[in-house]
Amino acid sequence: MKDILEQLEDRREGARQGGGAKRVAAQHGKGKLTARERIELLLDKDSFEEFDMFVQHRCVDFGMEKAEKIPGDGVVTGWGTVNGRTVFVFSKDFTVFGGSLSETHAQKIVKIQDMALKMRAPIVGLFDAGGARIQEGVAALGGYGEVFRRNVSASGVIPQISVIMGPCAGGDVYSPAMTDFIFMVRDTSYMFVTGPDVVKTVTNETVTSEELGGAKVHTA
Repeated sequence: MKDILEQLEDRREGARQGGGAKRVAAQHGKGKLTARERIELLLDKDSFEEFDMFVQHRCVDFGMEKAEKIPGDGVVTGWGTVNGRTVFVFSKDFTVFGGSLSETHAQKIVKIQDMALKMRAPIVGLFDAGGARIQEGVAALGGYGEVFRRNVSASGVIPQISVIMGPCAGGDVYSPAMTDFIFMVRDTSYMFVTGPDVVKTVTNETVTSEELGGAKVHTA
């Protein structure tokens, strides 16, 4: 039994590393915290209970069956307390596939949304991601559809709070737009339907991320 518990703790420690030391260092180098560090700051000390820590993607298209499968699949989910009050939370992990949403990633968020609605507790989303995981195509977009449906169902029933902490595009902007409160980090967070490169390709207009969807634009 002791061996099994030690193996379990080793797996947990591996999951806590996210995308690995190199990617975590890159995240810190941009002046940003990791998904777990953000949750730790948000919630009361030692109150966080994580769900689905070992979930991995199951995509086998476009070489994804050969890609590294990282436990958690780009999002940390669970519940804890803020000033003693129960709060459900999900935090996008930019160190794992850029925080992009896959089918299983979406299922983790949907589970938290359903639990928050059932418990009549607030839900907080910490966003730092680039939208859908393109390799999963319709499966990823279908996952977003399930998230959006619950955003609508929860509207006016429980508080929904979004915190934009990095360059967010696509579904990671549509969903926050339907929540009650949106907070943005000045100079490092962006919200746009699609990024400057696509705008340049389609309209031949050169625009910066800040001009397209920075905190100053959205609060002006």
